Amino acid sequence: MSEHTLDARNLLCPMPVIRTQNAAKALADGDTLKVICTDPGAMSDIPAWCRIHGHSVLDIQQSDKELVITIKVAKSGRAS
Repeated sequence: MSEHTLDARNLLCPMPVIRTQNAAKALADGDTLKVICTDPGAMSDIPAWCRIHGHSVLDIQQSDKELVITIKVAKSGRAS
C-alpha cells in the first residue's frame, strides 16, 4: 500500500474528477490518493465518483482556497 498525491489545482469541472479517475486506474488496490484541488464542485463530485466506483473517501479537508480529498483505491469494485 502506498500513498500518492494528485495536484488538480486550478482545474474546473469535470477535470478534477477525470484526473482522479486516471490516477486511480494506475494505482494498486489499497493505495491512497490525496487529491488537491481548488474547484468547489469537487467537494461533491469526487465523493460521488468514489461511491459509484467502490473507492472510499478517507478524509476531506477544506481551507479558504484549497480542498484536499484523500481516497482509498479499491480495484475489486467494492469499498473496504
